[in-house]
Amino acid sequence: MLLSILLATWFSLVSSHTVLVYPGWRGNNIHANGTVSDTDPSIKPGSLGITFEANGTKGFPYGMQWMYPCGGMPTSQNRTKWPVGGGAVSLQPGWFPGHSLAMFYINMGLGNEPLNYSHTMVPVFQITGPSNVQYNGSFCLPQVPLPAGYTPQVGDNATIQVIEAAQHGAALYNCADITFALPEDVPEVNQTNCFNSTQPGEDIGFNLVYSTTSSIGYPALQVNGYFSLLVPVMLIVASWLTWI
Repeated sequence: MLLSILLATWFSLVSSHTVLVYPGWRGNNIHANGTVSDTDPSIKPGSLGITFEANGTKGFPYGMQWMYPCGGMPTSQNRTKWPVGGGAVSLQPGWFPGHSLAMFYINMGLGNEPLNYSHTMVPVFQITGPSNVQYNGSFCLPQVPLPAGYTPQVGDNATIQVIEAAQHGAALYNCADITFALPEDVPEVNQTNCFNSTQPGEDIGFNLVYSTTSSIGYPALQVNGYFSLLVPVMLIVASWLTWI
């Protein structure tokens, strides 16, 4: 209960973009930045992201969810234990206008600080939100599988990358750094951190994304030969009746 209260309080303070609820995201890249500091051990040297020079300091410009691969945030020091056979992913997609429709990708990068996030965990899917302005709805995928052909060992590290492609074209990046563990060693996932909103104005639906070889144009008209002869006769008869 305390966890849910704290989550609700914290989410009420943020006002934009995507919030990764579970596993724990790298950091609040809505407001915070990943400024590199030689004296701060919580920020790992070499973390990926665009840096800049200002007054002799180096750092990320500000919270940058638009920045590949992880929204400008450095690798976490405190990783979330995640089941070795796959587990839950929960997020809030509507913390910014323009997210009534959005495409989602969930990928995995392997290792302590991945350079490659092309390992697909689920096929791309589309959400349908309740509004095109900010909304509080959330959704949870309770069992996201591992990338095809990948079998981790207990204790291996990886990063889950969640990409939201909003309808106005912005790609928003968030990451959660995980350590694989046996299911019994993973903290319980329950309705406090994995749920689908059912409150009025917060419902989120899903659409399948698929391809087809069918033409998007109208099919060519197939005209019966007898019908093509009949039309002129009908026009002649109609004209004759008009003059009677």
